[in-house]
Amino acid sequence: MEDMVCIPPGPASNLGAVMTTVAVVEDDALLRRSMARLIGEASGFRCVASFSTAEEALKKIPELLPEVVVMDIHLPRMSGIDCTSRLKEKCPAIGVLMLTVYDDNERIFDALRAGASGYLLKRAVSKEILPAILDVKEGGAPMSAQVARKVVASFRQSAKAADASSLLSERENEILTQLSHGYANKEIAERMHVSLSTVRTHLRHIYEKLHVHSRAQALLQVRR
Repeated sequence: MEDMVCIPPGPASNLGAVMTTVAVVEDDALLRRSMARLIGEASGFRCVASFSTAEEALKKIPELLPEVVVMDIHLPRMSGIDCTSRLKEKCPAIGVLMLTVYDDNERIFDALRAGASGYLLKRAVSKEILPAILDVKEGGAPMSAQVARKVVASFRQSAKAADASSLLSERENEILTQLSHGYANKEIAERMHVSLSTVRTHLRHIYEKLHVHSRAQALLQVRR
C-alpha cells in the first residue's frame, strides 16, 4: 500500500532551498512511517512518497523521479534486490540505498550488483540515514561500518584484487581503500588532506581504469 504523500518539506524558511527528494520502500508500516517522517522533517529533504511493496514502487517511482530511493531488501513477493534491478533499468540516474537487517556477504553483493549505491543496516537508520542519502545523491557508496568491513575483507581475499589494484596508481589505491571503508568523498578529502575536487578527479580515473561507473561497481570489480 502506498503512503502518498509522506511529509511536506521542512520549515517554511527552507522552502526556497534545494531539496533532496527521497522515496521509501519498506513493508514494515511503523518503520516506513518513521523513516518518512525523519526524512520529511529534516531540513533540505523531502519525502515524496513511501511504498510497502516493490510492485507499487515500480509503478510510481518512475513518475515521481526522486533522487534517492531507500529500499528494504526483504519485501513481500518481489524482493528489494529485484526491485532495485528493475528500477535501475527504468531510471538509471536514481540512487538506491539498501536498508536491511542482513549483513551476509551474498546479500550485500547481490544488492550492489543490482545497482544499489549503498547498504545500511536497519539498526543504524536513525543516525546514519540522512548523511547516507546525501552521499548517494552525490555519487557515493555509503555503508554501515560492519558492512564496509565485509566488503573490504571480501575483495582483499580475491585472487584478482592484485590485478585490478595494479592498474591504479598508489594514490588511487589509497582512495579506493578509503572508499571501501565507506567514507564519503568529503571525508576522504579530509583524511587524505586533499581537496574535494582532487578526490573526484582520482575517482573518475579509477572508474575509467576499471571500466566501471560507480563506487559500488569499483569495489565489485576489485573483488572479482
